[in-house]
Amino acid sequence: MKNKSTMWILAALVFGIISGLVFHWLLPDATRESVVSVLDTVTHMFLNLIKMIIAPLIFATLVSGIAGAAKSAGVGKLFGRSMIWFLSASVLVGAFGFITAHVLNVGHGLNLVAGGDAGMETKPLDYAEFMTHIIPTSVFAALTANNPLQILVFGALFGIALLNLRKKGRSSIADAIDELMGVMLKVTGYVMKAAPVGVFAGIAAAFTAEGLDAFATYASFIGGFYVSLSALWVVMIAVAVAFLGKAAFRLVRIVREPMVIAFATSSSEAALPKLIDGLTRFGIEKRTTGFVLPLGYSFNVDGSMMYMTFASVFLINAYGIDMDLGQQIAMTAMLLLSSKGMAGVPRGSLVVVAAVVPAFGIPAAGIGVLLVIDQLLDMGRTATNILGNAIATAVIGRNHDRESSLMESTTAAPAEGAPPAEVPEGHREHEHASVR
Repeated sequence: MKNKSTMWILAALVFGIISGLVFHWLLPDATRESVVSVLDTVTHMFLNLIKMIIAPLIFATLVSGIAGAAKSAGVGKLFGRSMIWFLSASVLVGAFGFITAHVLNVGHGLNLVAGGDAGMETKPLDYAEFMTHIIPTSVFAALTANNPLQILVFGALFGIALLNLRKKGRSSIADAIDELMGVMLKVTGYVMKAAPVGVFAGIAAAFTAEGLDAFATYASFIGGFYVSLSALWVVMIAVAVAFLGKAAFRLVRIVREPMVIAFATSSSEAALPKLIDGLTRFGIEKRTTGFVLPLGYSFNVDGSMMYMTFASVFLINAYGIDMDLGQQIAMTAMLLLSSKGMAGVPRGSLVVVAAVVPAFGIPAAGIGVLLVIDQLLDMGRTATNILGNAIATAVIGRNHDRESSLMESTTAAPAEGAPPAEVPEGHREHEHASVR
């Protein structure tokens, strides 16, 4: 059934591209706009279905996991490991995009002339506002806005409180949350049956509106970006193999479906339910996935980070700006810091670039140049974000779950008067298998 679902989504993707190009080439402008409007409506309906389940799914998964944990102290260690991974990945991926853009010399010879404006908001990001925004003023507002970081903060506190109550024997609310998680997973299954329709409508709308003409002028930039993304995928999978061994290839097979959904809809939210399901099938406990993934959606945006550094170098070359290496590295560092505040912002990567690059002498009008082709680029970077979060959650989760299991087994009380028996690993696995 999983393979059948993936095939339907891939078929919808291909059929959407073909249909979109046919509509773009054959339909008159007025009719084409009407078709795009209908397709956009279908896409928004699918995305609204996804958004409808995101907040309760994150909340229920996170709280149920923490409330069922043997020791709440493990949450702090899990948070620390996650942030170390996310920040390290951002630095390395940003550097990768910066280097590949220079190697490919993207934008060189385009000779753009500064003029006009960006056509979008370029106000610098306020870091103090971002830090205070992490703490929700209302949990209901956080749930309504589908803000993963705010839901994470409240859900973690709620889960830890439930854990302490459960230790005292009061567990009715915890049991209700467990039931809620089961219900939300069922609802998620129902919603995801509409995924092929949402994928078809999203991709068909993009190609009906733009065709291939709008991309021709920037073919070298688009091609260079996707070549660099492909190279990044190889590196990311190699990192996964280093930590997970051959299981990394199984992980990639499992997450290809949410990646296709993210690519076609340009929405990480749309892929979240399938990603949670895939990581659970991979063997990561729901309590771990429910904690790491929302955190990753805010802090681990590998595709977006690479796009921002890649696009910035493109603008430097396209406008022929003389910027020394030190300034370029400083700009890359600013992009890295600013990217951590873009969760939930529409076209967040482009907004961050618009906020940062003018301070380094790059004309704000260059953002308008990127805006023309941003939809096509957004598809690739969103799919990459999904792959990066899947690998991060699998690596962090597998180590954390193994340690949690070991801690629970070593703290189990032995029979009265009997010393703890030393059981060989092979026999222990055999016993577990027998119990199952």
